[in-house]
Amino acid sequence: MIYNLDKVNEMAEGDQDFVTSVISVFLEEVPEDLEALEKAIEGRDYENVYKLAHKIKPNVDLLGMEQTRATALEIETMGKTTASMSDIEAKFPLLKKDVLQVVAELKKDFNL
Repeated sequence: MIYNLDKVNEMAEGDQDFVTSVISVFLEEVPEDLEALEKAIEGRDYENVYKLAHKIKPNVDLLGMEQTRATALEIETMGKTTASMSDIEAKFPLLKKDVLQVVAELKKDFNL
């Protein structure tokens, strides 16, 4: 398991519906953002690479995905500084793999 619900549970203060709501929003938004990020990378659209990585970052952070957050931050920074697109392309598969793995785990763990 590469996610950790400590931050969500702390915010929820025992409200299981809140936890489920946060998980549902993650499952709804992050895969869409990830897909859009992949398209932005393919289109060499630095501005949207930056914006989408920036948007993904707090969502993975909320689930305690430190390594994934670090990868999203790297992609965000590279998008902002218009770094080498091949460097961004090299980092993206790691982000995608982690997010898709967590999506699958969350769906299984929460029967969503």
